[in-house]
Amino acid sequence: MRERTELDEAIASILRLERDVADAIDLIELGDSEGDQEIVTEGEESIRALASEAARRQVETLLSGEADTNDTFLEVHSGAGGTESQDWALMLMRMYTRWAERRGFKVETLEFTDGEEAGIKSTTLQIKGHNAYGWLKTESGVHRLVRISPFDSNARRHTSFASIWVYPVVDDRIQIDIKEADCRVDTFRASGAGGQHINKTDSAVRITHIPTNIVVSCQSERSQHKNRATAWNMLRARLYELELQKREEKASAEAASKTDIGWGHQLRSYVLQPYQLVKDLRTGVTSGTPSDVLDGDIDPFLEAALAQRVYGGGEDVEDID
Repeated sequence: MRERTELDEAIASILRLERDVADAIDLIELGDSEGDQEIVTEGEESIRALASEAARRQVETLLSGEADTNDTFLEVHSGAGGTESQDWALMLMRMYTRWAERRGFKVETLEFTDGEEAGIKSTTLQIKGHNAYGWLKTESGVHRLVRISPFDSNARRHTSFASIWVYPVVDDRIQIDIKEADCRVDTFRASGAGGQHINKTDSAVRITHIPTNIVVSCQSERSQHKNRATAWNMLRARLYELELQKREEKASAEAASKTDIGWGHQLRSYVLQPYQLVKDLRTGVTSGTPSDVLDGDIDPFLEAALAQRVYGGGEDVEDID
């Protein structure tokens, strides 16, 4: 029923585009016949808007994977760089949150570990929206930041790393069997902002899947029972994503990018000083406005990476200093 609804909506949107294009052409012809340039301009603006929408629809056709329509989990982990990388991890968390909000998606924080002095050590977000996993699935990897450190009294340039890991929320259509004997379940006190927000009981839950060494945790609820249920769902999603990886030709490279958060494994570089540039090292797509990218304007990078995955082509691009 869900697939049928999605197909019906897709067909309806295409038919609507066709009708709107025909109406815009009629409007231009009417204005031309009556010598009314204002009507012609209105019709041309409609055509340009419809062309942009058609381009977006074309990109969405790349989202044809079996889990692409699902919600997604997104993990952020700070890497080499200490306080710098922890602050960078927080910046990435904000970037993806802003991107999701721009699309009208809902974002829920399932796990959050504060940094020692600033930023975060790690966080897990659940992003809810149509095609959330499909859009973000190419973002798994190491992201590199180069800037003048706000934490360095000598104002020296620092390089920081953080990793992103994206995996789909498993819905009722996907069956994942997990043996409880293969898992270790630990409980602990959830971290918080202090005061009344700190839990007084061991409500947070961490599950370790011993055969794969996959670890998930949830502390978003005050109830240990609810956190445990969410953590099991996260584990099922991680195991499903692992199976999807095995079907990908680049599975081994993606796995390597998660295990070593540092030099040689970058997916994208963000340079704030001494110049302004964001560069994707797979597709070569660049942006000269890092502030916009860090505010959630990452669609050009997502679209290029999706096209590369579907159509092939493109090689690793030389990194920037």
